[in-house]
Amino acid sequence: MRDSDFAEFIDCFGEATQQTHVPEASLAKWNGILPPILIQYWQNEGWAGYANGLFWTVNPDDYEHLKDAWLKDTSLESLDNFHVIARSAFGNLYLCGENTGHSASIICNHNEILALKSRLKSKKLAAQNITIQSLFGASEPDDYDNTDPNGKALFKRALKKYGPLAPDEIYGFEHALVAGGEPTLENLCKLKLDPHLLILRNLDKPRLPFSDTDLEKLMK
Repeated sequence: MRDSDFAEFIDCFGEATQQTHVPEASLAKWNGILPPILIQYWQNEGWAGYANGLFWTVNPDDYEHLKDAWLKDTSLESLDNFHVIARSAFGNLYLCGENTGHSASIICNHNEILALKSRLKSKKLAAQNITIQSLFGASEPDDYDNTDPNGKALFKRALKKYGPLAPDEIYGFEHALVAGGEPTLENLCKLKLDPHLLILRNLDKPRLPFSDTDLEKLMK
């Protein structure tokens, strides 16, 4: 049975449009490491794409190398052991820390890491459930879309023009936004997620919304 937060998520996004069963071995591996409610979601819902690929829940093992690349040489690298638990059609990566729960997101197109200092505090595993429930229950489709220079949403137009995404694909900008590209439909392409996100990481070091000194205080 779905809890109220995931039910609210389904009301907004609809039932999964692509879905993969989560093996028992994966459930066992991550049990006791990631929040219990997330393991429950995986068991009940699988790893899945929603709203025709706008938002995806994912196998963290498939994203460990990407997470490591993006957090390398940032102060978050030593703050917690993070894992990717979800991603967007445009390549945003949503992280869950083993000590902090869902507390940071990598916005790859803009080479930014988003996090609130208030969320980057150690919590017992059961207390991390609320961070997962808020990720789903408070989500709306617009949160995961991108807009063009006129403020017009891109996802549905990209879906119509380029077709639906496979689990290993994203809609990416070429030229990249951090290299001066424009966030237009014409500048979007359907790309393989893995190589494109690694290329973006190599273009620039990601920016964080706070200083290393701030994070050092959190770690004390």
